[in-house]
Amino acid sequence: MNSLILRVGSYVILPFALCLSLYLLWRGHNEPGGGFVGGLIAAAGYASYVLPRGYAALKRVLPVDCLHLMALGVGAAAISGVAGLLGGTAYLTHAWSSIGSLALGTALLFDIGVYLTVLGSILTFLGFFLEQ
Repeated sequence: MNSLILRVGSYVILPFALCLSLYLLWRGHNEPGGGFVGGLIAAAGYASYVLPRGYAALKRVLPVDCLHLMALGVGAAAISGVAGLLGGTAYLTHAWSSIGSLALGTALLFDIGVYLTVLGSILTFLGFFLEQ
């Protein structure tokens, strides 16, 4: 695909999509949004960037292997459930703690795992598509 409009517009789309996806990831464990929607938006931003440029652009803009992103995401989601087991409750029962007025919990770690898994799986598919 050799579209000048997409090639020029993707310079704006990619950073905007990544910022929006991180915002949705951060607010997702308390409000609508989260890892799945954030991962989809980030993958759409990367797709708009690499489709007019090819597979080499994907490797330049994302130096981490997409399969490693997926594995890291599944690992983070799996580890987030261990806190429930250690607390004597069911697996994936999220644990919450607070540091001052900032509430932190394992739900954010789970959302990060989902984010990385969705991003890695879509970019893996896109990479196979672009290699053809």
